[in-house]
Amino acid sequence: MDNKHSIISEAVSKGRSVLSEYESKTFLASRGIPFAPDELVETLSEAGKAAGKIGYPVVLKVCSERAAHKTDKGLIKTGIRDRGELIGAFESLFNRAKELEGAVLVQEMVRGERELVIGMTRKENFGPCVMFGLGGIFTEALQAVSFRVAPLSEQDALDMMDEIRGRKILDAFRGMLPVNREKLAGYLVSLGKIGLEYRKYARSTSTR
Repeated sequence: MDNKHSIISEAVSKGRSVLSEYESKTFLASRGIPFAPDELVETLSEAGKAAGKIGYPVVLKVCSERAAHKTDKGLIKTGIRDRGELIGAFESLFNRAKELEGAVLVQEMVRGERELVIGMTRKENFGPCVMFGLGGIFTEALQAVSFRVAPLSEQDALDMMDEIRGRKILDAFRGMLPVNREKLAGYLVSLGKIGLEYRKYARSTSTR
């Protein structure tokens, strides 16, 4: 059984309905959706080695299927610039990770010019639906999102980008290069395929 199927089947066999962030990203990466480099660690020594390999600055997160809304709950430390800061951040998160039966995720610190969200949900009358919109802490408040029922064509995905409020941010804007819409459309199409392939398991998922 390949990696992407084993992640889902193992979770289901244990009666779980949620994947951890690391499991989710590993699964989605196997379907061609890229993420910043990261490593799951359980000791300070492992965290130091991971940060050295990834390169500072890094982010530390509590990683557990029970750890949602990390920022609100103080389960994430960003902008860690050196080993001294890493030690303090790891010590502050380690006990929380163990309380949640998880570990600590060391991840590259990425600063983007835009923040977008893609996701998938399931509607009772439609089945799996793919979502695209503006990301960040105001995603829910602004509700600048578009939906399509899976499966999606590339044109469906491109049309979704033109439907959201604030769509001009995807274009060249104040010195920023335009978003690669074709590549982004590919990720949306892949999400739709996942929704159909795993329709008997999935609930809702999103990534930013």
